[in-house]
Amino acid sequence: MKCQYGTFELIAYGDKTTGDTHLALKKGNWQPGEPILVRVHSSCDTGDILGSLRCDCGPQLHAAMSRIEQEGKGLLLYMRQEGRGIGLVNKLKAYKLQEQGFDTVEANEKLGFKMDQRDYGIGAQILRDLGASKLRLMTNNPKKRIGLIGYGLEIVENVEIEINPNEHNEFYLLTKRDKMGHDILKVKS
Repeated sequence: MKCQYGTFELIAYGDKTTGDTHLALKKGNWQPGEPILVRVHSSCDTGDILGSLRCDCGPQLHAAMSRIEQEGKGLLLYMRQEGRGIGLVNKLKAYKLQEQGFDTVEANEKLGFKMDQRDYGIGAQILRDLGASKLRLMTNNPKKRIGLIGYGLEIVENVEIEINPNEHNEFYLLTKRDKMGHDILKVKS
């Protein structure tokens, strides 16, 4: 597949448990056990497709694709886990609560969900299927690192993928940093 960020092999994976289809964008080839640049990206229709300014998802996705293209090899998993696993409709309900003053964590909890519902098991299976067991992982999320390690993958390097904040997502990024432990340095409290 040719796109504005480069040329990738696009591979679809069906999730037998949920019926979701996850995508892998693969660039280049690697040897078994070779550390590979990887981004495990949860879908964000509002940010990735519609360009919402209230999150950093779309810019992170595009930065990861560009970085993989620059390196000449790597993987980007596009996981159907909208809204940290609560789904698009519930994410839109959470947006309404955020407009009333709740932060992203409080909104999810008010709807009866954990702050993050995602499971990285299917992503780990896809990575293994594609021959990636040692990762140079592009993430700011410590839960993602722990989740992938918990499924037997080795993270040999954490690669920063921090996006400059804007006036619409600064509170969201502060919440991710302060309540969820994300490695975000560019926002100031």
